[in-house]
Amino acid sequence: MNKTIRRAAVFTLLLVLSLLVRATWVQFYDGKALADNKNNRRNAIEQYANPLGNIIVAGRAITGSAQTKGSDLKYKRTYTDGSLYAAVTGYSSQVFGATQLEGVFKGLLDGTDNQLKNPLDTITNKRSSPGDVVTTIDPDVQKAAYAALGAKKGAAVAIDPTNGKILAVVSTPSYDPTQLSAGDSAAWTKLTQDADKPMTNRALRQPLPPGSTFKLVVAAAALEDGLYKNVDTGTDSPNPYTLPNTSTDLSNESASAPCKNASIRVALQYSCNNVFAKMAVDLGQDKVKAMAEKFGFNDSSQDVPVRAYPSVYPSNMDKSSTALTGIGQFDVTATPLQMAMVSAAIANGGKLVSPHMVSQTSDASGNVVKNYDDSTETKEIVSSTTAEQLQSAMQTVVTKGTGTNAKISGATVGGKTGTAQHGEKNSKTPYAWFTSYAKSDSNGKEVAVAVIVEQSDAARSEVSGNGLAAPVAKAMMRAALKN
Repeated sequence: MNKTIRRAAVFTLLLVLSLLVRATWVQFYDGKALADNKNNRRNAIEQYANPLGNIIVAGRAITGSAQTKGSDLKYKRTYTDGSLYAAVTGYSSQVFGATQLEGVFKGLLDGTDNQLKNPLDTITNKRSSPGDVVTTIDPDVQKAAYAALGAKKGAAVAIDPTNGKILAVVSTPSYDPTQLSAGDSAAWTKLTQDADKPMTNRALRQPLPPGSTFKLVVAAAALEDGLYKNVDTGTDSPNPYTLPNTSTDLSNESASAPCKNASIRVALQYSCNNVFAKMAVDLGQDKVKAMAEKFGFNDSSQDVPVRAYPSVYPSNMDKSSTALTGIGQFDVTATPLQMAMVSAAIANGGKLVSPHMVSQTSDASGNVVKNYDDSTETKEIVSSTTAEQLQSAMQTVVTKGTGTNAKISGATVGGKTGTAQHGEKNSKTPYAWFTSYAKSDSNGKEVAVAVIVEQSDAARSEVSGNGLAAPVAKAMMRAALKN
């Protein structure tokens, strides 16, 4: 073989090897990327070729699948009481993707989750039969919250403080996910352009100033730090209180309230701003922040298992700003989930069980894939002594303070109202908050809740946590405690 032929043979061999390498790359790497591409319609065709698994509430499927006509997507997602449960389920759409539990458990619900595969399925890459998601939601508590919020713009969360199960997640105004399941572009445009943002999950994903409900966190920090011995010890709290390094006096909601040097109990009862603003300054922002973070603030990975937006306690403040954080203003923000967690920890003797709204996932045969109830984490937030002190003070708020609208016959109820400023120089209607816990005197059931009303038809002068949010919380607590 002459030199020219050898060179040609080697060159040809190199070309063949290059083609083999490229073919392998396309087959195993580019091919997978193309298969996983969200714009690959074959994925949607395969996903909706069969009925999806379901999301379950109290043993009943609140989702379903219906056959379509005139489409290469054989099935579409359907919802029972879609508007009621939208903040729980989210939506699964042939066009717009999936959110909330539909998004978190997309693979399990369409059968592509590897946890559903048996060894043969793994080898053949066969799609498994879809699984189900069993929630912790109590339909009675969910319905009570939804009905009580009504036409108000707001949100509510209920948690069983003993085990962390989320009993209700409601956001209003709501929407029906069925409108989106088949890709109705007109419905999508209407919902996404609605100024009231019905697709925003206000319960988990819209942190707002918590107002005076945050005083519970400051009180917890003061008791744990030893700044005050108990909730009945008088505080060092001038009234009016002048914000440090300013000439601004901090006013109280009631000028006649006995807020000067008031104890924590009295200060919670009358929601005395001077007491908690001064208390935050005396503790210092680092100690208040540390307590807030123990309750769950500044946690950017709070999964329930839907990712909740972090509630925020700020850093690097001057003393006047620190004072304002003591009353839940300045840059403090919280979700209803977060404030329900505060009440849950206090109600549970100072221990917070990680909140979750999925009890378990299961395969098509009903076998448990993962049990979320067994994988909860319990953290001690405050001592049992501090928790008992705060429980007692919160009960005073409900029996003879600013939260009397939350009283429930046959139950022990503790709560805290809040009215948070909104807009530049408080120019817009304030947010009305209420967070509370209740324990049945007869059957031992317990619940912790948080409610925010962002907007209602009430006059500005009538906006208060007791007037707007406490009745919603009461309805939820009564539903949770019933036999």
